[in-house]
Amino acid sequence: MSADQLFPHPVPPQHASRQPPAPPRPKRRQRRIVLLVIAALLAYPAGTYGYALTCPGDASVSIRTVDWLRDIGLGSVVNAVENRSTRHPPSSATVGSGTALTRRGGRERGRAAPAEPARRAVRGGQRGRMAPGARSGAKVAEYTTFLQPDPAHASVVAGVAWLNESLVRTQLFSGTKDPGSPGPAAIPAEMRGSLVVAFNSGFKLKDCNDGYYLDGTTVALLHNGMASVVIDDTGLVSVAQCGRGATMKPHITAVRQNLDLMIDHGAPVPGLNLNPAGHWGSASNQLQYTWSWGLGTDRAGNLLYVGGTGLTLHTLVDALV
Repeated sequence: MSADQLFPHPVPPQHASRQPPAPPRPKRRQRRIVLLVIAALLAYPAGTYGYALTCPGDASVSIRTVDWLRDIGLGSVVNAVENRSTRHPPSSATVGSGTALTRRGGRERGRAAPAEPARRAVRGGQRGRMAPGARSGAKVAEYTTFLQPDPAHASVVAGVAWLNESLVRTQLFSGTKDPGSPGPAAIPAEMRGSLVVAFNSGFKLKDCNDGYYLDGTTVALLHNGMASVVIDDTGLVSVAQCGRGATMKPHITAVRQNLDLMIDHGAPVPGLNLNPAGHWGSASNQLQYTWSWGLGTDRAGNLLYVGGTGLTLHTLVDALV
């Protein structure tokens, strides 16, 4: 036996030149799936926000952002923030003594007239006097004025428009976004020369479960007991409670529901200060000092519109009454 057999040469290590083992493929696949899911989750809100910012209309970025937050399911968060941020009472200084009225977007109950005419009207002693506006021939179709419905806060001014229903014709348009159909979204260009006034019709349908009917199409189911703007085929409009003062008939062309009546036969309905079961918006909505508006008809059936800034539900109703 040779020495080589007794003491064999050591075999050089073979593993030193090898690459480290690759991680198991299943883990890589799981990470990729997680990243794709995250990207998809981010893409949806990013896409909807982009649409909210670029869809037709003249709303500001802040208003569009708030609407978008509601659309993606954060309405309760928005309501909580709005209820907290709009609890600060308006100034008690009279308009024209240095108090500034600024226009802000108000989603919950609409928008009102610009502040500058209100300042001029109050300074000039025109408060409460009806000023003639649009005419149909020699007859006045519209009167406007300004009121101060909140004695404790003299800076609060509400604009009022009274429309002679024998001289004007009311028509409902679906808007570009809510509900968006049927019929034209915006007022046609050929109608704008004779336009007297335009305003939005209330809360979004999905936010308050309101009904909507237009030209033979039920877009959202009508509910008995809700406040309803009803328009017939002559353009005559009435505001009534569905199922009591308003029922569906063949000559009706449009019905837009918006929460519950605030005024019934000329008197405020009970519970406005408490807002039980959210009859007039989300909980505590009635305590907000915010842009608000209301629509109604007088005893003769003529249309009344009231809107302003710094209004609570109670002072809005006072102005309407």
